[in-house]
Amino acid sequence: MSGEGGGSARGTGVGGAPPRVLTVAGSDSGGGAGIQADLKTMLALGVHGMSVLTAVTAQNSLGVQGAWELPVEAVRAQYRSVVDDIGVQAVKTGMLSSAELVETVAELIGGTDAPAVVDPVGVSKHGDSLLAEDALDSVRTKLLPVATVATPNLDEVAQLTGVRVESEDAMRRAAAALLSYGPQWALIKGGHLVGDAVDFLTDGSEEHWLRAPRLENRHTHGTGCTLASAIASGLAKGQSVPEAVAAAKEYVTEAIAAGFALGGGIGPVDHGWRWGAGRA
Repeated sequence: MSGEGGGSARGTGVGGAPPRVLTVAGSDSGGGAGIQADLKTMLALGVHGMSVLTAVTAQNSLGVQGAWELPVEAVRAQYRSVVDDIGVQAVKTGMLSSAELVETVAELIGGTDAPAVVDPVGVSKHGDSLLAEDALDSVRTKLLPVATVATPNLDEVAQLTGVRVESEDAMRRAAAALLSYGPQWALIKGGHLVGDAVDFLTDGSEEHWLRAPRLENRHTHGTGCTLASAIASGLAKGQSVPEAVAAAKEYVTEAIAAGFALGGGIGPVDHGWRWGAGRA
């Protein structure tokens, strides 16, 4: 998997470049989600993270106070600048708030020889809408067809497919509905169900159930961004989709376990849990 552009595969000598992953997403000024979470995850997992900023948000532990989308030409220029010179081994998308932006990014990804992880961000952890209503159809018809893996949570899959998941059995129906739009793999995240934190991964023939104990920690800001970035990191390192998703699930579970209070609301997961940095 060579990616696209001028960069070479990871070297073994001094100065050899690690695999490169490009995140196309919005900024979270509080540092818990969005571009900031993506780059922290990529660093923790040993890949070189690069970014295309799609929006600036005023955001903290209490919610999103404002959001400003960047012009399409700025998004396109950032993407071409990185891909044409440095090259990528995987792309991950996050907040794409308008139909025009969704369609532009879908076109760019479609022309890039690298796997794409699409996190179809619809609402923030605090319930703030991050996707215009008229952009939903563009996600279905333009973005999902170019996705290697799509990673909606239960609210997002209901937005996109109309399938409301209230049990594990319904996760199969939701995945089938999502796959009908064209992604190679669907990962339905069941974090909002009762019981274990269970996710369902399928390409329509293979099925993988990923389970982890439900952790009693409310500080889970950034889980979706982190999971998608971890999957992209695994794909960039040459893992198969099931391997990358399983490794990402393990990483995110530990990050949630180490999540910490920040501000007056929901704190972030701890992207650096492997380094064991203690906090006073």
